[in-house]
Amino acid sequence: MTILVTGFEPFGGDPENASEQVVVRLRDRSWDAEVELATAILPVTWDGAAPALLEAIAAHRPDAVVALGEAGGRAEVTPERRARNLGHDRIPDNAGVERPAAPLDEGPEWLDSRIDPAALVEAIRGAGVPAGTSGDAGAFLCNAVFRTLLRDTELPAAFIHLPAVRTRGAATVGSETDPGAAAAMPELTFDQLAEAVAACIRVVVSA
Repeated sequence: MTILVTGFEPFGGDPENASEQVVVRLRDRSWDAEVELATAILPVTWDGAAPALLEAIAAHRPDAVVALGEAGGRAEVTPERRARNLGHDRIPDNAGVERPAAPLDEGPEWLDSRIDPAALVEAIRGAGVPAGTSGDAGAFLCNAVFRTLLRDTELPAAFIHLPAVRTRGAATVGSETDPGAAAAMPELTFDQLAEAVAACIRVVVSA
């Protein structure tokens, strides 16, 4: 079974993005024979993120997609329950573009995850990492990518927000996902986050 896992490049002036770091660790690990892992790092740009996602899907032809992003105001791993029909930013994207608040498409206000977020939370907690479901993926590119997955494909798909772990210091991002959120200081490592997402991948494979 081919699982595509995506993350994002660093943004907002920070040197790291937890989702990218986790993708690298998952790509480098050994997997059971029933798992073929494909990975992609998406640009943090309104013009580039969704096309890069769809290009990766066309190239790898996955059976399911687990998309990752980071939420600087959260201290636990949060699988998202749904994607909102809204796109805007509180900071410019990596191309300097600022998008005014507007619907992403002509569809309904919400599209629901096709992979049970509660099952993912149980798996993450089983890996020893704090987790909880989220009902709001924000309105920045994480939400836009999740919306693209649910709107433009029929694949089993999930989006998981990771705490903005950094090798040194604290993330400067946070409010792009949760308005007014102060940057959290999660006591987690990239390796722990990778274990949490690996547990989610096993849930997807066994479903």
